[in-house]
Order: sequence, then C-alpha cells, then structure tokens
Amino acid sequence: MADGAPGVRMTYGGYLRLDELLNLQDGPEGYSPPPSNDELHFIIVHQAFELWFKLILRELKEARDALLAPKIEEHQIPVIVHHLERVSEIFRLLADQWKVMETLSPQDFLAFRDRLGTSSGFESWQMRELEVLLGLEQEQRVGGMDPLAHMRRLSEEGKVTPETMAAFEVTYNAPSLNDTLSAWLARTPIHGSLPGSTGDEEVVRSYVDAHLRSMAEHGEEVIQHMVAIGHGTEESLRPRIEGGVKAAETFLLPDGNVHRGRAGLLFIESYRELPLLSWPRQLIDSFVELEQSMLLFRTHHARMVERMIGRRMGTGGSSGVDYLDATTKYRVFVDLWAVRTLLVKREALAEVEHPEFYGFQSDAQSS
Repeated sequence: MADGAPGVRMTYGGYLRLDELLNLQDGPEGYSPPPSNDELHFIIVHQAFELWFKLILRELKEARDALLAPKIEEHQIPVIVHHLERVSEIFRLLADQWKVMETLSPQDFLAFRDRLGTSSGFESWQMRELEVLLGLEQEQRVGGMDPLAHMRRLSEEGKVTPETMAAFEVTYNAPSLNDTLSAWLARTPIHGSLPGSTGDEEVVRSYVDAHLRSMAEHGEEVIQHMVAIGHGTEESLRPRIEGGVKAAETFLLPDGNVHRGRAGLLFIESYRELPLLSWPRQLIDSFVELEQSMLLFRTHHARMVERMIGRRMGTGGSSGVDYLDATTKYRVFVDLWAVRTLLVKREALAEVEHPEFYGFQSDAQSS
C-alpha cells in the first residue's frame, strides 16, 4: 500500500489512541448505572493525575540514573536540571487541578461516594513509587506505613499486575534520588580539594571549622546590634545565637566527624558566585523547587478534601484530612532546607583558596 493511502496515514486520533482513551471513563467492567456527570468529572480528574504521575516517574528516573554516574560531566547537569524543572511545573499544574475538583459540591460527591467502595487515592501505586524514588524514609511516613508490604498485599489480592509489582520492587531496591544527590554532593571540590586528594580530610575540616568561627563571629555582631536597638538583652539573645552555632556543628560534624556531603552543600551555597559552581547551585535549587511544588500539591489536596468531606473518615479507612495534612510535613531533601540556617553573609566568609580551580583567576595570575 502506498504512503499516504487511507490505511496507513497517521491521524491525530490514531496517534493518541483516542478511541481507547475515551472509553476508559465508564468505571469498572459491569459498572451500573453509568457514571453521572459529577462522577465522570471525578474519574477524569484522577485519571489525569495518574497520567502525569507516569511522566513524573519517567523524568525523575532519568535524573536519578544520570546522577548515579561516578563522574558527572558539566554538560549533564543542565539536563538533570531540565528533568527536575519539568516535574516541578507538572506539580504546580496538578496543584491547580484540585480547583477543578472544587466545582464538585459536598452533596454532589456524596451522591456517588458509596460507589467508590474502599478504593482510595492512598492506593495510587504510582504516588507510592514516586515517594520511594525520591527517598522518603520509612520513619517519616504517617503511621509508619510500609509501601513495599502495602504493594505486596495488593499484589496478593490481584489488585496490581505482576509487571507493576516488579517495577515497584526495582525502584524500591535501587538508590533513591536523595541517595544519589548526597553521593554527588560528597564529591564537591572544597577549596580545590577533591575526595581522595592528598590532605582532603584536613582541607575539609579546616573549611568547616572556619565556617563555624564565621557563624560565631557574626552571631556576636547580631547580639551587639540587637541590644543596641533595644530588641533584646544579651542574656536572652546569646543562648539562641550560640544554640544555632551548636546546631550547625552537629549538622556538619555528626559524631565529631566531617559529613563531606553537607560540607560540599554548604560550600556551593556559600560561594554561589564561582563559575564552576553555577550549575551545581542550579541543581540544588531545582531539588528544593521540586519538593516545594510537591508540598504545594499536597496542601491543595488536603484543603480540597476538607472542603468536600470535612473531617470524616476517608473511603479507604484512613483519617482523611488529618492524614493528608500530616503528609504536608514530609521532607525528603532535609539537608537542602537545613543548610539555609547555616549561611553567613558573603563578606564574613573566608576567601576561596585556589580560585582558578573554579574559573576565576587570582590577582597574581591576572597581573
């Protein structure tokens, strides 16, 4: 058959498989009566979520796989940033999508709520896989829910396919995005020194000690300033300032030993103007933006559900809004948020050693 003949020409509907797609909103097989207008709206919104989750998982897995490389070339970092920025934009879109759900009144929802049975968004295995992929720790989860045990139970009940279960286990057993990010940060050049370089431990420890001194010195300036303008006494201010320095010491020197990943993170955030650190800084910002957009999505979800069903129990037996509110406390990239408390104004920091390593030439070299 010749190209362009009716039997082989690609059409919009054929490319998107619209006949199949538009027949997936009628509920489970044998569902009767057919969904009302309000229930159809409910189904479409949640199917759209799951389609976006599919793309989010693809984007984040590609970002993770790129970060898994033992050495990441500079041109690869913008690619990773692109994946993360796309996911952030998707979550912002999804947060707004809850507004469409808010066109459903409480009574409209109650009219078909019983037809959901015990099904619940809690059973979205793509969302559970997403949390695992990001690196959400078990102890952070509301009620200590074990996602792997939950998925295995669904699999035993025939609620998920063997292929879905196998894909989930692959993600569960692989390094998370947070794992790969931490490993990458630990390779940050600090004052020109790399892990494995001669004297690296001494260089990094010296950097950490110098930063803690800068924090303490800046804290003394803050105390003097606040007392001078009448916003407290030294007795009331000093414990808070010194407590901040102590917390920074614990963060950078857990058990008395340097945490190189956190030291690398602090170095990137402190010396953001260095050319070589430009894209690493963008990468860190992209991770923060990703988590922020996901938290916005969770917050909008909780408020929409509260508006819809108040504080009643969720369809799957969860505590409903209370559970959703608890998920807004989740933080995966904890260090990226915590390091902001440690930052000191640039002029109070020591100058970078070996600036030529980072793309700047020293005065001696440029003269």
